Formats: sequence, structure tokens, C-alpha cells
Amino acid sequence: MDRIIIDVREPFEYKMGHVRGAINIPVSKLMNGAKNLESIPNNSEIILYCNSGSRSSVATNILKRLGYTNVVNGINKSNVIKNYLL
Repeated sequence: MDRIIIDVREPFEYKMGHVRGAINIPVSKLMNGAKNLESIPNNSEIILYCNSGSRSSVATNILKRLGYTNVVNGINKSNVIKNYLL
């Protein structure tokens, strides 16, 4: 099973630097049903991050309510790199 890394910051923040391979889906888009993830199995490992962990915490709760079961708040870019991209 593949690991999916999602940067939930706004597009202008993502453009300033992001985790290699991360996709950009802002929290506002996830609040509208996470249509970008419809093809992703609900048990896929999904790592979310932002700047401080606040928005990624909200995004984690949204995805869990949508039925995703393996969702992790990676907090921020440096934490994701350190803990998930070894």
C-alpha cells in the first residue's frame, strides 16, 4: 500500500516549498468532500501536514469522518521529512 502525503496549506504556501511527492489539497477543498481522494482506498496511509499542525489536525478529522481509517497528522514539513521519508 502506498503512502500518500498531503500538504493542506494554501497553494501559494505549497509553491514556496513542500515535501517531495506531496500533493496539495487545502483544508477548504477537503471540507467539500475530498473529491480529489475518491479513487484512494479508505485504508490507504495518508499523512497530512501544514505549518503548525493545526490545519492538518482539522483535515485529519475531516478524512476520518469521510471513512478514511489510516490518517496521520504529520504536523509540518520538517516533521514529515524526519518521520516518514527515511
